[in-house]
Amino acid sequence: MPSHYFRSLAGKDRSTNANRQLGFSLAFVAGATNAGGFLAVKQYTSHMSGIVSAIADQAALGDIPLALGGIGSLVSFLLGAACSAVLVNWGRRRSLHSQYVLPLLLEATLLLLFGLLGSHLALWEAFFIPVTVVLLCFIMGLQNAMITKLSGAEIRTTHMTGIVTDIGIELGKLFYWNSPKVTADATAVIANRAKLRVHSAMLASFFVGGVIGAVGFKHVGYVSTVPLAALLVTLAIVPVIDDMLAFLYGSHH
Repeated sequence: MPSHYFRSLAGKDRSTNANRQLGFSLAFVAGATNAGGFLAVKQYTSHMSGIVSAIADQAALGDIPLALGGIGSLVSFLLGAACSAVLVNWGRRRSLHSQYVLPLLLEATLLLLFGLLGSHLALWEAFFIPVTVVLLCFIMGLQNAMITKLSGAEIRTTHMTGIVTDIGIELGKLFYWNSPKVTADATAVIANRAKLRVHSAMLASFFVGGVIGAVGFKHVGYVSTVPLAALLVTLAIVPVIDDMLAFLYGSHH
């Protein structure tokens, strides 16, 4: 039963419900990584809006080193997204069961390395902070591109701007008063309650992840990313085992 669940959750055969459940898990990981990363380097790395604005601000103020740092973060996020697309498309061409979880395995590996080596690297602050920011931006780009491709651009997990906007739109529809004349009419304003529930759950997952990530980093430091890596491996492992078995027996089922 658990193997069937994880196969449906992260395997190549997708359903809307599986996409959403995987999205909740990844939003939790993104929230935790983003909040814990902020405590480590005093910068959020999950969304590019603030980083692009910071690049513009620093360029206008003539602070070229900081502007270049922001550009490095932006490029890293882009490279993460590009790497995710390459991995997914490579897996699709080979009809792998794990075509969507290859980016998650890479993300888990990077989080594991960060968790195990972070406290040692932090001793060299001038080197550690820019490398950590670049690493976390790469991880966020990697994850966001993966869930975007998997869900047909329905779900994003690393930033909440679009999700909060959609929640606001649906709340506006929910509280809109339809006069009796149009209640049964095609022009009646009706909220998509299912969409409202899904986006609210995604926002809650990101928030809870953020709280746990921040508390974890505060109390145990960099090693708090190790459970996040373990969660990603748990999500990914069944499709990977399916591919290993298919390889051993010479065919994909």
